[in-house]
Amino acid sequence: MATISRSPSEKKEEEEEEEEEDGVCHIQSLPDDSLHQIFSHLPLREVLACRCVCRRFRETLACPPFIDLVPPLRLLALRHPHRHASSADLHCFDPSQNRWIRLPLAFLPFPSSVPVTASPSLLYLWADSSSDPKQSAKTLVLCNPLTRSFRALPQLGSAWSRHGTVLAAATGHVLVLAELAALWFAPGSPQWLTFSLGLPSKPRSPVLVGDAVFVLCDVGSPWRSQWKLFSCQLREIGGPRVWDRIEQLDWGDVLEILKRPRLIRGTGQRRILMVGGLRSSFAVDAPCSTVLILRLDLGSLEWDEAGRMPVEMYRCFGGAGAAGGLNKVKVFGADGRVWFSGRKVKGRLAMWEEDDARKPGGEWRWVDGAPGHGDGVYRGFVFNADLGAVP
Repeated sequence: MATISRSPSEKKEEEEEEEEEDGVCHIQSLPDDSLHQIFSHLPLREVLACRCVCRRFRETLACPPFIDLVPPLRLLALRHPHRHASSADLHCFDPSQNRWIRLPLAFLPFPSSVPVTASPSLLYLWADSSSDPKQSAKTLVLCNPLTRSFRALPQLGSAWSRHGTVLAAATGHVLVLAELAALWFAPGSPQWLTFSLGLPSKPRSPVLVGDAVFVLCDVGSPWRSQWKLFSCQLREIGGPRVWDRIEQLDWGDVLEILKRPRLIRGTGQRRILMVGGLRSSFAVDAPCSTVLILRLDLGSLEWDEAGRMPVEMYRCFGGAGAAGGLNKVKVFGADGRVWFSGRKVKGRLAMWEEDDARKPGGEWRWVDGAPGHGDGVYRGFVFNADLGAVP
């Protein structure tokens, strides 16, 4: 049989075509639906890494049909210990992977910005809205650090950023609570609405649960605190009757056994956690024996004990017999997770997680490797990072 000989130029062209075929990444030739199915099995952290591989992945993994399939990443976001200090990065802890990550904020075109809360998948920051350092003007900015998109709300005075507590709902409604007054912003509104709070004292640790706001107020004397629970519906904000006092006869002294109590949103939409130092007695200067976490079911208005910090862990914060209780400890969290930071536990946090079966106790553990901030006490809030969240 006769053979057909090839010229050197033909051999070279054939070799180049084979090299080109070998250099093609065959996964890029798959249709979008197949790529979506493959990447939908990856956690959000790995999806973000895959978006940096090539243009095809970046465009495919940014379209709405796919980003709706990726569950959000539940993170603890740390705030700088100094209220007005800003940073180009947001330090976050991923409890599912027990890892710290950084989310860049340098894309924001503001001289400085300070993260304060989330709602739940959009980040809210106080930002300087004036380039003139002699002018003191602040604005709340909501952004998605994963997509680097942002939007600024109407400008506010700097006093609100210094003394106000920001609550942001998933619907886009924002409430800024101060000692005597509050600001209310509804989506699409051209300005903020101001109204008097009408509470007996400065609201402590306000939390947003469902469509209602809950706060603690001290109705006692200058010599002894007496805490009461108040709530208001978002739809009644600014009305003649805003706050309702929540109490039951069978509660007894449940609000009196904790020193410096703080409210935390529990799991679901019908639970509130109250965290504080467990008094060793009802004396005014009684020391605390540990940290107690109480849980309120908003449906039945019944309290139960959700968790109690191990004594060995509590001693690390300078507790277990020390007068003053948890004065130097910060408590923050949401969705059934609570974190504790203090000056005597540098570089680490204590973490408690609510039991899914609502059994008492929960899980306690240390979180090591907390970044930066030197000797400052950490503060934080829960941030559910989500590719599909739009400011």
